[in-house]
Amino acid sequence: MNRTSDFISLILLCMILLGACSTAAPTATSSTTTETNNSSSQSADSVNTTKVNLNTATGDDFLAAIPGLGNRMLREFMEYRPYISIQQFRQEIGKYVDDTQVAEYEKYVYVPITINDSDSATLQQIPGLDAGEAESLISARPFESTDDFLARLSEFISADELEIAKMYLGGN
Repeated sequence: MNRTSDFISLILLCMILLGACSTAAPTATSSTTTETNNSSSQSADSVNTTKVNLNTATGDDFLAAIPGLGNRMLREFMEYRPYISIQQFRQEIGKYVDDTQVAEYEKYVYVPITINDSDSATLQQIPGLDAGEAESLISARPFESTDDFLARLSEFISADELEIAKMYLGGN
């Protein structure tokens, strides 16, 4: 019987050791690290392609999209709605932070573009569009439809940039 009790004791000891090695805390830490790394990777990717609409985003949307955005700035973002131009955003938010910080915020937000009314700076939110091209679009107004605008815009930017631009259109 000694061998049987020794065997059972050994099995119990192994189970205890295995249980101690697989506690929830290390697993959660590993999982959290993975999630954090994935989140950082996704954020870096989304900065280039997906921005938050300043006129329709919720507070949670802003907080999730903009690193380090505090509640005070969140209130300021929402107070000045609706934004009609990126210049208006720059002016209003520039009352609270310097130009460098405003430019940093612009990496994560956009003012919706109206094809027949947006100014040059607002049109230049479109990736790949420069000031001269924005002025060319303005001089071609009025556009009969969004499709007409996009056709003209496609003369200046790549197909990938055009897909991003479609997300920025609003109020047409």
